[in-house]
Amino acid sequence: MPQRIKRLSVFVANQIAAGEVVERPASIAKELIENSLDADAHRIVLTIEQGGVKRIRVVDDGDGIHGDDLALALCPHATSKIEAVEDLEGVATLGFRGEALASIASVSKMTIGTRRADADSGWQIDNVGTDTPQVAPIAHPRGTTVDVSDLFYNTPARRKFLKTERTELAHLNDIVTRLALGRFDVEFEVRQGSSVLHLPTSETDGLRRVAQLLGEGFAGAAVAIDAIHDDLHLHGWVGLPTYSRAQSDHQYFFVNGRSVKDRLVGYAVKQAYRDVLFHGRHPVFVLYLDLDPRQVDVNVHPTKYEVRFRDARMVRDFVFGALNRSLRDLRPGPGAVADVGGAQRGTYIPMRPEYEAPSLQQLLTLSSGAPVREAYVREPVVVPFDAAQHQVPPLGYAVGQLHEIYILAENADGLVVIDMHAAHERITYEKMKSARSATQQVQQQRLLVPVSLSVSPAEAELAQHHGDLLAALGLEIDRGGPASLIVRGVPALLAGSDVGSLVADVLADLAVDGSSDRIRQQEDDLLATMACHASVRAHRRLTIAEMNALLREMETTENAGQCNHGRPTFVVQTLSDLDQRFLRGR
Repeated sequence: MPQRIKRLSVFVANQIAAGEVVERPASIAKELIENSLDADAHRIVLTIEQGGVKRIRVVDDGDGIHGDDLALALCPHATSKIEAVEDLEGVATLGFRGEALASIASVSKMTIGTRRADADSGWQIDNVGTDTPQVAPIAHPRGTTVDVSDLFYNTPARRKFLKTERTELAHLNDIVTRLALGRFDVEFEVRQGSSVLHLPTSETDGLRRVAQLLGEGFAGAAVAIDAIHDDLHLHGWVGLPTYSRAQSDHQYFFVNGRSVKDRLVGYAVKQAYRDVLFHGRHPVFVLYLDLDPRQVDVNVHPTKYEVRFRDARMVRDFVFGALNRSLRDLRPGPGAVADVGGAQRGTYIPMRPEYEAPSLQQLLTLSSGAPVREAYVREPVVVPFDAAQHQVPPLGYAVGQLHEIYILAENADGLVVIDMHAAHERITYEKMKSARSATQQVQQQRLLVPVSLSVSPAEAELAQHHGDLLAALGLEIDRGGPASLIVRGVPALLAGSDVGSLVADVLADLAVDGSSDRIRQQEDDLLATMACHASVRAHRRLTIAEMNALLREMETTENAGQCNHGRPTFVVQTLSDLDQRFLRGR
């Protein structure tokens, strides 16, 4: 027998809402600190006890809450940030749903004290979670204090799902990091027992706070990003390809000041680093995207970690283009440093050498099978090295080879060690890509025997609808029936690949993103393999002239700091480091 429809009690409804908003102590800290930021606070103090389970206290110096509104602020869907449906189309605050305080109050014991700047006294409401919350006047400085204790005291089943104190603290640390990276103009202080983390304002030097939160290594390997297209503005920092992590834990992306986790942006970043990052490693970045609030929907999920762009493809292409240009413009520059403390990293600067760099092909063909000219003759350096000269190339001048694997060179900083195969591999790869780009199209090869593929009706329809786009990618595909396709042509470089898998992957990309980079990726992978086989091999003796020619090519080649597989092509041992190793001056 069907059950009758009944209205849920306020308590049960709040418990359901709390399940979406309050997952763990970190969720509470996030909601409370975001409220403080929306109240124009300039200083926020977070106090934590027992991983936030016993107590979370947030104190700010913001605008405060009007005494008459204090009780209303604890009711579900009560907020001062929006009023009409139209307001959802351009939300400019971090919070707006009006659920956080009511949800927190339903699963904890909470006390709120507050005072506005124009009020003679403050107000406090306590015993929240009962049916009779009390509001009373108190002495309170300008701002708001929210004290939350005994999380999930009334729902012990949910409390059992919390992790160890250490794990909960790690989640709290991540929340503080995200919020502090989003507002350099606000001072943060986190207290846990005798431990205190103080983050002073750093509005004019955001990288200083980045170094505090993510380490000096990030700051030392950071490349500044600042790109504008129409009403899109992307700025922040990305790490050099030589500075990466085993996990994607140092990836922070903000949309109009809101920390979000966006699959689309993650894909764009991954593509920008695709052929400069060592396999299995993840790039690091702190990026900020500013755009018209009406172009992004933040009302997607209760936690507000997800957003939806009105033109997602344009945003993805803009982010990818900005990062790709910045990374490809990096060249070996003065002050390049690597192999510091056992962790390889490098410092580069965008540069265009003022001197005329000779072409490698003008001096030699390193990949030829012919014996190298005067292979066993050690020539003097072609251009005498002088650190005082203003036009000393960034990678300096070669002085010899080490085990016929590494080139040793001397520049203004000290000793440069170059992996000659990795360096020439990158040079060859970039030239192959440039030659392909010069044609402005994908060369196609028709199949002698067309390949028939069984697909879903939706995939067959998709292939027919995107026929022109597939043709531009080098794929000639006809529809053979309601659920079949006939492939008559493929990209020339991929003629030997698995046609079925290639078409299936491209159609999957079209279904999700409306476009596909699959063809270009596979072509790049093939070019990288060809470049590897065509480059000078280890144990080949080079003349000084040949070594210097290779160095000059590196200085004018994009992504010269890494080979096609992401391995570093050179390291620099500075003169001061050498002096320390040999205890000079002591």
